Amino acid sequence: MPAVEEDSRNHNPNPNPNPTDTPRKRRASMTELWFRDQQLNLKNVVFKMHQIQQQSEPPTPRMAAPLGQGDEYDPFSLISDESLSLILSKLPISQHASNSLVCKRWLRVQGRLVRSITLLDWDFLDSGKLTGRFPHLTEVNLVPASFKSVGSSGILLSHKLVSIHLDSVLVNDGGLIGEDSVLGSDLIDRGLKVLGAGCANLTKLVVANPSEEGLGFVAQCCVTLQELEIHCCKDMSLKAISVFNNLQILKLIGSVEGLYDSGVTDIGLTILAQGCRRLVKLELSGCEGSYDGIKAIGQCCQMLEELTLCAHKMDGGWLAALSYCSNLKTLKLQSCDNIDSYPGPDKHLGSCPALEELYLERCQMRDKESSKALFLVCESVREISFEDCWGLEDDIFRYATICRRVKSLSLEGCSLMTTEGLDSLVHAWKELQTLRVVSCNSIKDADITPELATLFSVLKELKWRPDSKSLLASSLADTGLGKKGGRFFKRVFGDGQEKMNGFQQVAKGDVVDPCIYCPP
Repeated sequence: MPAVEEDSRNHNPNPNPNPTDTPRKRRASMTELWFRDQQLNLKNVVFKMHQIQQQSEPPTPRMAAPLGQGDEYDPFSLISDESLSLILSKLPISQHASNSLVCKRWLRVQGRLVRSITLLDWDFLDSGKLTGRFPHLTEVNLVPASFKSVGSSGILLSHKLVSIHLDSVLVNDGGLIGEDSVLGSDLIDRGLKVLGAGCANLTKLVVANPSEEGLGFVAQCCVTLQELEIHCCKDMSLKAISVFNNLQILKLIGSVEGLYDSGVTDIGLTILAQGCRRLVKLELSGCEGSYDGIKAIGQCCQMLEELTLCAHKMDGGWLAALSYCSNLKTLKLQSCDNIDSYPGPDKHLGSCPALEELYLERCQMRDKESSKALFLVCESVREISFEDCWGLEDDIFRYATICRRVKSLSLEGCSLMTTEGLDSLVHAWKELQTLRVVSCNSIKDADITPELATLFSVLKELKWRPDSKSLLASSLADTGLGKKGGRFFKRVFGDGQEKMNGFQQVAKGDVVDPCIYCPP
């Protein structure tokens, strides 16, 4: 067995017949020689070629790294700014602030989408940050930032024009805001220059206490500006109005009682009339003036269609100048203590032939002479609206019969008007189609005559809510509510036996409105 095992171990299947000769090695091929000697150099050549190719070709967008690989992962890196802007524009406005906090790119893109802004800090404009972050603004309100507000104060003054924080000590003149509380014209003009240079696409601007220089610079830069609102306006600052070639809507706030008082007189109105001949809408709030100023506006601004006077300080006789506004279609009087202190003789008043709408809001109507003069000037009006007008009694309201072509009448908050006065006037207007009566407590449903009820049935539109009781009755009509409940309350609040009978009746199944049932 061991011999056999040894033979098997020493057995060679290919014995060498000449053991002294060594085996000759195979000659290497050209391919093997080239790869063996140049393998390292080839790697270097490929690496350098790859580097040269990257330097010659334009940079391609970085591919988004898989989730979890690196902190610079941005799934929107392949989306252009235009596409991202389109996506962000579809989101609701409530998400704009949160979208700006995602990254710097989103902050920049989101800023380009903002079109309207109200400035609260003047330094944000003066430093150029406003125009840099929001370059495509079309509407800017600078008024809140134009007042020196006490940020640490807990007293907040809110007005329909401005909201600011006040000091606990009143100023010397007894007002809430003194002249020193408004930023100077030099600082305002400097901010207007920054705004005009950075936002050339402005269409609406609200500014306070500007000078001629600041407004002129904005007019030269923002040629598309169509709407301008000026607070703390002065006569001389209106000289730059003529530079605004496309201005169509102008609002001047000369003074606000208790806040500031700068004043616009006939001088400013004349400058305005000669410089803005293409005006369509004009609002004068707290402005002084007289017949001459309104006449100049009517003669020069031939395209004027809407005129609003708010808390005016006009001298007597200005109503007669409205006849020069040949194309005036809408006249609004708001918060006027007196319409016209001395309108003059009726034969000198004239009228506005194109006037269609007359709106009076929070006006004193106690003066019969001025009220009659107003309706004479507006005799061609087709729509009349009274809202919260004091002193509008039946005798004064009857002067409205001068306006024969009225098709729409609205009464709201006129507590002195009665059903009799409304009845006599409505029958005089043969073309009346729309009637709206709201919160006029002296007008009662019980006083409606059959003739007036018949007229109501042929109107195209009727809104009848003269008082809260009428509103409740109309709401409960055809519902069956209030009938059994009324009998129930009579029993409940009678003697003890009636109370018991009332509870027994409820127990038997009588229906009582759960909203008004209050057990004793």
